[in-house]
Amino acid sequence: MHPLWWLNPLVIVIYMTALIATGLYFSRRQTNTEAYFVASRSVPGWAMGISLLATIITSVTFIAYPGSSYASNWSLIVPGVMMLLVPVIAGLVIVPFFRQVVHMTAFEYFGQRFGTGVRLYSSAMFALGHLSKMAFVLYLLTLTVNSMTGWNIEFILVITTAVTVLYALIGGLEAVIWADVFQGVLLWVGVLLAAGFLIYLTPLPLPDILSVAWHAQKFSLGSWSLDPHKPTVMVLLLYGLFFYLQKYTADQTVIQRYLAARNDRQALRGILLGAVLCLPVWALFMLVGTLLWAFYHTGSERLPAFITKGDQVFPYFLSTHLPPGVGGIFLAALFGAGMAMLASDLNCLATIGVEDFYRHWHPSSTDKERLRLGRLYVLASGAVALAIAWLLAHTHEMALALYYAASSIVAGGLAGIFLLSFLSTRATATGVQIGIVLNLLFTIWATLTSGVHPLLSSLPIHFTWHEYMIGVIGQIIVFFAGYIASWLTPKPAPHTPIMTLWTWLQYRRQGHPEPVGSIPLHLIPHPEK
Repeated sequence: MHPLWWLNPLVIVIYMTALIATGLYFSRRQTNTEAYFVASRSVPGWAMGISLLATIITSVTFIAYPGSSYASNWSLIVPGVMMLLVPVIAGLVIVPFFRQVVHMTAFEYFGQRFGTGVRLYSSAMFALGHLSKMAFVLYLLTLTVNSMTGWNIEFILVITTAVTVLYALIGGLEAVIWADVFQGVLLWVGVLLAAGFLIYLTPLPLPDILSVAWHAQKFSLGSWSLDPHKPTVMVLLLYGLFFYLQKYTADQTVIQRYLAARNDRQALRGILLGAVLCLPVWALFMLVGTLLWAFYHTGSERLPAFITKGDQVFPYFLSTHLPPGVGGIFLAALFGAGMAMLASDLNCLATIGVEDFYRHWHPSSTDKERLRLGRLYVLASGAVALAIAWLLAHTHEMALALYYAASSIVAGGLAGIFLLSFLSTRATATGVQIGIVLNLLFTIWATLTSGVHPLLSSLPIHFTWHEYMIGVIGQIIVFFAGYIASWLTPKPAPHTPIMTLWTWLQYRRQGHPEPVGSIPLHLIPHPEK
């Protein structure tokens, strides 16, 4: 053991103490739901942008991106290209739209358009999907830290969850966002340190490293064919388009940040800054994987026999080559990437639980009651995520496969619902419900029959396209099936206020001021006007 081994745990203790201190600092402001769920709508754009970066870049990215570029090429970065396109559209149209149409949650809008049933369905599916994602990220974070340090898995699970729940519980969204700012900066420091050490330790100079990797096709983005059965550039671009479309139109963790910004201009700056920051971070992680390949293929050092997958290489390098203290900084960045996402999800799940469900059944509840319940939701969500992650850490791979399939099924289709509600004045509640059902049936079949080892291999017909296409097709099914079904069902009653892109633009042209929260129904132009 290195004589300075204690530096790494010390850095982690300092980091987690800083998070708790952040929660305590902002706790005195959490006197109502406006402060707890949307930070009193006071967040500057630059902080919102770094918070988006920290939320989108999870601890899974730390392992998956270097592992992918080490084992193959840079194809995994292709979906991220859409990160530059979708936020521009979102910033110009969707951000000001949501800031005027909803008060707390994205799914209020679905309720305005299609009734309570669609609102509650969308909220529940989002909550289930993100609760599953929380558990999965927590599980993978724990495995990675365990492989790097040898620390006890159960200990890592409990400490990570406890600290995250504590600062999110007492500090609300404001503490989450400002902790994200700290974690976002730490993320950049961590990946730059890793890349710097790799360049320093590799025997070849950097230009020669890049040249060798280039000739080995390590910078390739993949095949440019139109074959949907393989992860080609076309498939990855389509996947990225619909993934980020859902992220920026129906993801409460993102839309909550729109609402927390000081004004439309600050929200626009934040969303663009977040997009601009994400792509270089992904590129750096891909570069780390390429540098790892060069380090172990051009020098004298070789990987041990137990390293059989690309995802194992980066944690092994970190555990064997980063000196104490520096390794602690990278571990803190790794913890930060996971905990930023967890804290954001905890707060957004509490917002959904209170605003979309509790207020529906208890409309006369006081703000004080809703604030107390919001804190209980944070605590309960953290406990459930910990329990699922604990089970994943103690079960075999089939349980993990079932979990992944279930979370994929329940989390899709929300972008299709948004597009249908946003672009069509003719869309009806019955039509969108038909689109939802057809999407669920397709997604269940495709998820359970796809892959090398499908969970339902006995069915006569399997989904043979690449698994990235499941979500793409599901969103398209919701939109087109819902649109066609809407024309086969009774249209909305005459003079019914319907807020779509077209009526909202008309509302804006009428010169109405910028309100925060729901637009009064009597101000919404009717579709036939």
